[in-house]
Amino acid sequence: MSTYALTDSWTMTRRELAHWARQPVRVVVGLVFPVMLLLMFAYLMGGGRGVEGDYVDYLVPGMLALTMAFGLEGTMLAVTQDLNKGVIDRFRSMPMANGAVLVGRSAADMLQSALALAIMIGVALALGWRAHGGVAGFLAAVGLLLLFRFAMLWIGIHLAMVAGKPELVQAVQILVWPVGFLSNAFATPESMPDWLGTVVEWNPMSQTATAVRDLFGGPGGEAGHVWAAVVWPVALLAVFFPLAVRRFGALSK
Repeated sequence: MSTYALTDSWTMTRRELAHWARQPVRVVVGLVFPVMLLLMFAYLMGGGRGVEGDYVDYLVPGMLALTMAFGLEGTMLAVTQDLNKGVIDRFRSMPMANGAVLVGRSAADMLQSALALAIMIGVALALGWRAHGGVAGFLAAVGLLLLFRFAMLWIGIHLAMVAGKPELVQAVQILVWPVGFLSNAFATPESMPDWLGTVVEWNPMSQTATAVRDLFGGPGGEAGHVWAAVVWPVALLAVFFPLAVRRFGALSK
């Protein structure tokens, strides 16, 4: 990417960050919601069918992966609102690199996702969770989580442009829930009916959660899933990133 495109993308990122100051409630809710889920499943609905060892050690990596899958509606709404208000048309009339608006939006989302991840890890540490895989394993696990988020983000951006209107975003966002809950975030696939366990094991989020559990040195981890946790997001990005950029480029045609 040229310096010109990077400058444009950074300008769009600063624009999105400026929205945080004007919409603090939305940002706070996005950060607090996954914490509430973690506390709810750890204390109110804890148990974890089929989990051997401390359930919190199993739950935390799953909740971190779930946090990376959820919360796309903020970005999706921002994209559709810009489309409907004519903001993107004005940007496209300027001497700006194609796709800089989308890159800036994704960069702002990734910053918020990294912050959410840090808050969740802090809460998990307060609950007694510990990572036992060393510093390298910890950093690799965080990298896999952010890679998964990046892939989910570009799926959301593409679907937002397909939806086209803010009122349709909620309907599209519902599609994320099966990805989150048909996973091994809360229970092992072995404890489920065979057909459901197979679906859960093939879920990209399950692959990330299992790999992260292994890198953290917790129960439910399998080393062989690390490669799958890389391949799945990269494959999704290879499909949805060019689709999103192509659709954005066709908006004014």
